[in-house]
Amino acid sequence: MIPRYTRPEMARIWSPERRYRIWLDVELAACEAMVRLGQVPAEDYGQLERTFARYELTPADVARIDEIERTTKHDVIAFLTFLEERGGLPARHLHKGMTSSDVLDTTLAVQLSEATVLVLAGVDRVRAALKKRAFEHKTTAMMGRSHGIHAEPITFGLKLAGWWDAWGRRREAIERAGRTVAVGKISGAVGTFANVDPRVEAFVMEKLGLAGAEGAATQIVNRDRHAELFCAFAVAAGTLEQQATEVRHLQRTEVREAEEPFTAGQKGSSAMPHKRNPILSENLTGLARLIRSYALASLEDVALWHERDISHSSVERVIGPDATLALDFGLNRFAGMMEGLRVYPERMLQNLELTGGLQEAQRVLLALVGKGVPRQEAYVYVQRNAMKVWEEKVDFRTALERDPDVSRILTGGEIGACFALDYHLKHVDTIFARVFGA
Repeated sequence: MIPRYTRPEMARIWSPERRYRIWLDVELAACEAMVRLGQVPAEDYGQLERTFARYELTPADVARIDEIERTTKHDVIAFLTFLEERGGLPARHLHKGMTSSDVLDTTLAVQLSEATVLVLAGVDRVRAALKKRAFEHKTTAMMGRSHGIHAEPITFGLKLAGWWDAWGRRREAIERAGRTVAVGKISGAVGTFANVDPRVEAFVMEKLGLAGAEGAATQIVNRDRHAELFCAFAVAAGTLEQQATEVRHLQRTEVREAEEPFTAGQKGSSAMPHKRNPILSENLTGLARLIRSYALASLEDVALWHERDISHSSVERVIGPDATLALDFGLNRFAGMMEGLRVYPERMLQNLELTGGLQEAQRVLLALVGKGVPRQEAYVYVQRNAMKVWEEKVDFRTALERDPDVSRILTGGEIGACFALDYHLKHVDTIFARVFGA
């Protein structure tokens, strides 16, 4: 992911220095376990610990490993060669009985676990912003729309409450998938533990803080675990795009009920000085497309040959960092956007009145049915007067009062009662209690 869409907290997890440090942690933990089992001399491990326990890899170290890899054409062997250069003869005990995927998959589990923590923190920030704004606009009336067309009144707070609720579901899914993927393996070449004791694996997983080890690994951890996490990210991206798209619609000049923050000195267009474009939410829409594509790539990684092939490797080296970086960035951008969102209640009321009361058509329909008119007959009465609003530019209430079929059934007062806005808001408290709790 390019720096433009990268937060440093997430970038650190995927840096070469951090990756190699986790590789080193895996190797040292396995070696420590072997010391406890009497398989490695304690004095040799002691020297390795003195050399590497607090060793922070530098860009120069990364460059040296890359240099070695240009010859070995194998990244783990290049890393082990580097450790032997720094650690001397005791480094011969590192990687004992292990295969490359023991290191790579366990490290990926650590990285994805750390990344998931940051993603969940981003979700929590989003939810906090949505909850605050939902209560702020709990009774801010606005037009509800279906098919992009005015339907019936809602409140802006209800819209945001629904968004908050959706992020609760996304949080649960990501957290669950994060636990699923937080497993590694130290079981050797094809997962049989032929050359490494299962107790070594258990020790490494506990020391690294992982949820456990793959129950029946092949040469790798099964990739359905990773696909579950990337699919959870993809659904979260869909929710992010859904809500960002709504902001884009509400900011349209013809609607202008809400607007992204527009800070001092910000420019909207190189050509048109008047522009205030929804660039944040448009950006989120684009990032969501990327994140969803990574889910498909992760699903393609599930079907590998026999005990493994490496067709998944190149995919994961891209989508691991990019999906987490993009989602982490997107969540925090969306949270900031919602924290500073400009809301225009007066404009919402203007739009409510835009169609001359048409939003109350169902109320009139129900009032007629309540007086004994067959529903389909009542529908005809209401619809023909609603069409007059569009075609003859008359007020809906006036058209109803002039209609002989309607006026002989409903009094002027009964028709007028159908146009009370509060009718639509009477259960707002009930919905908020269901969503946020009493």
